[in-house]
Amino acid sequence: MSGLDRQKVLWYISYMNIILFDAYPEDGRIPLTDERARHIKKVLRLSVGDSFLMGIVNGSSGRARISHMDSDAVTISWKEEIPPQPLFPVTLMVGQVRPISMKRILREAVSIGVERLILVGTDTGERSYRDARLWETGEYHRYLLSGAEQSGMTAVPRVVFFKTVDSMLTDIDNTHEYRDLRDACRIVLDNIDPQASLSTMVIPSAERYVLAVGSERGWSDRERELLKQGGFAAASLGRRILRTETACSAGTAVLLGRLGMI
Repeated sequence: MSGLDRQKVLWYISYMNIILFDAYPEDGRIPLTDERARHIKKVLRLSVGDSFLMGIVNGSSGRARISHMDSDAVTISWKEEIPPQPLFPVTLMVGQVRPISMKRILREAVSIGVERLILVGTDTGERSYRDARLWETGEYHRYLLSGAEQSGMTAVPRVVFFKTVDSMLTDIDNTHEYRDLRDACRIVLDNIDPQASLSTMVIPSAERYVLAVGSERGWSDRERELLKQGGFAAASLGRRILRTETACSAGTAVLLGRLGMI
């Protein structure tokens, strides 16, 4: 591993408030080739007898105790103590933006606890954003895990992709897979002719909520009309024009606060 790659790994794992695994390591052994083992030794600076918070992705969490450590691996014992905590019943729909911004959106959305992320190509967005290496290689999973680890929770939301707003609306209204969103309260953040501020608008009670945030150049007039026909009420976050990643975090926080969930 090059020095630059190592710096990236250490930057990523420094955010961990819980260490997550897809499954319990075989025999409790975490090889030092695994960045999580390096985090335990070199960032947390733990030794035999020490413990840390560990969980299984979308599963239980609990304290893991280090029983052995050598130049090859960290060996642990772990007991499930806390069942997985549910995510908030909010789907965040985001227009595709440049990868560096999308990485922040993914991490923060997972950290705050949305239950689904819908990423959609928009009329004003660059097509190259949809085809970026972040998606092609599956690299985006790293940022989902980073958000969960930052939150100290194990739950990771599902991420789905659509090429256009048209195809997204068609699917969520007509396919069985998205039946939970058919009666959802739908809100789109937009500074062009909003019905009200998100902080003051009347938000009807619902089992699920969808919050849509446009890409860097906002929604096109065509998409605004499609979203309106799709039952989305337009709301603002004030007069200031915000970056997409800022609008995602601020909008989700305001909505969850209005719903009494945070």
